[in-house]
Amino acid sequence: MSVNKVILVGRLGSDPEIKYLPSGSAVCNFSLATSEYFTDKTTGNRQEKTEWHRIITWGKTAELANQYLKKGRQVYLEGRIQTNSWTTPQGEKRYSTEIVANSLQFLGDKAQGPSDSSSHRSSESSSFDFSPPSPATHSEPPSSGFSGVGFTADEIPF
Repeated sequence: MSVNKVILVGRLGSDPEIKYLPSGSAVCNFSLATSEYFTDKTTGNRQEKTEWHRIITWGKTAELANQYLKKGRQVYLEGRIQTNSWTTPQGEKRYSTEIVANSLQFLGDKAQGPSDSSSHRSSESSSFDFSPPSPATHSEPPSSGFSGVGFTADEIPF
């Protein structure tokens, strides 16, 4: 048995970018920042370490992310880690790791930015949860919002 599950709560570092495959399936990407805080043992100062994550959503989830998310908005997401590889025209092997999100929960006020210090969950939250399809090979991600198996990085329009 194996598990590939990611849960992140962070703020968007960019507005979502949506594209449509020739089949009409939506694919949306955005960056997400997560931060952890710690005390530097040498200086005693509080430090912040920020990690940036590439997020990809498909289908209805992609359309909802594009409609409701903006730079600075806080979001809770669940998904899986995916690594793609390709060879550049110069023959160099490149890799890209991203989070394929299949469940999003919008946190905080729509206009809330990164400097807002409100509670972890605001009274205005929206949740969109799309269950993954049964394990099968697909030529492209199904419209349920969960990325299937069998597509290549060349088929993604970014």
